[in-house]
Amino acid sequence: MKILFVVPYTPTAIRTRPHNLLRALARQGEHALTLATLWEHADERAALADFEQLGISVISRRLTKARVALNLPTALLRGQPLQARYCWQPGLAARLAHTVAAGGYDVAHVEHLRGVEFGVALQAAAPPLPVLWDSVDCITTLFERATRTSRSLFGRWVTRFELPRTRRYEGQTVRRFNRVIATSRFDAAALEQLAQRAAGAQPGRGLWANPAGTVSALPNGVDLDYFAPGHGPRDPATVVLTGKMSYHANITAAHSLMADIMPQVWAIRPDVRVNIVGSSPPPEIRALAARFAPLVTVSGYVPDLRPFLQTATLAVAPVAYGAGIQNKVLEALACEAPVVASAQAVAALHTRPGEDLLVADGAPASAAAILNLLADGALRQRLGTNGRRYVAEHHDWNQVARQLQGHYYELVHPTARPPR
Repeated sequence: MKILFVVPYTPTAIRTRPHNLLRALARQGEHALTLATLWEHADERAALADFEQLGISVISRRLTKARVALNLPTALLRGQPLQARYCWQPGLAARLAHTVAAGGYDVAHVEHLRGVEFGVALQAAAPPLPVLWDSVDCITTLFERATRTSRSLFGRWVTRFELPRTRRYEGQTVRRFNRVIATSRFDAAALEQLAQRAAGAQPGRGLWANPAGTVSALPNGVDLDYFAPGHGPRDPATVVLTGKMSYHANITAAHSLMADIMPQVWAIRPDVRVNIVGSSPPPEIRALAARFAPLVTVSGYVPDLRPFLQTATLAVAPVAYGAGIQNKVLEALACEAPVVASAQAVAALHTRPGEDLLVADGAPASAAAILNLLADGALRQRLGTNGRRYVAEHHDWNQVARQLQGHYYELVHPTARPPR
């Protein structure tokens, strides 16, 4: 099968979903893959060579700050959310149209809200391609939760500003494409509800590729060879929180951990240290950590998360709001780190609370769970073993890629039975 895989940002290990889906599809050895993407920095452009070494053809264009500055007001003039135009690049769109005309692709895979406009262009190409849109998450749900819960002032403002247009645009987009997937059943259901609203506002079943607005769930996975247990002992009293720290949901989680949860832990165990690991922590997080120095360390960007997950006593995910699957939880479990997570952080998973990880909401319950784990080595061992087993059974990227291949096959051969 010839697959055109469009990602509006360079797939890297941090952008784990497209990065690993492409690698897993390439390992199958059954498809001719072309990655079409954008890069902003020289290191992102250099990273594309890794895909070429896997036998994946690469089409890329640079997304400049000037282009983004032009895109954003254009989105407002069109009544679109900013994300819908953020990554628009006419040069890439033109190259895609030429490639489709000459390449004879069977199916196009387009990722994220930022990639939608490229998908629309592919539908209008000659010949038109069936398009699978991977929404990843329901951005509307994320924004609705952020407006109520985010401790980032910018996060609250921008999500409130974007929410009405995002709600309308996502609902229309679900109906626009031949097949739509999301990382969790909750996000899939939320997108379907938005599509139903859009159908009421814009009737006409024959005008839409997906008039029923159906959405399927395709989970995220974990690279189990990369994220694996370490060989040395774990620290006696270290808590780790990972994630991109410029993201407003992670800012809120880090704030909650330092300001609300850990003071209750330190009242009983003043020796416990906290590592907050992830790129681009804002000044407010660094300032809060400085209040609790030297017990709290904010690392900023690190090239490899694994040493932190492999040596911490336990990992935490006090996520107050979010969407989709929390990769930070899957990666910690894969490294056999015992995890204390909020119910929101594991809502999209099928883990067993008390067996695969501990679930706690609110500062008192979270602090109690952390103290319980710190005091109980046998419990830490059991959770670590069970957590690793869970991700191996449910979130192996090779299994996820096989599910994705089934979606492609059904789009290309709608009346045939998909291969097993």
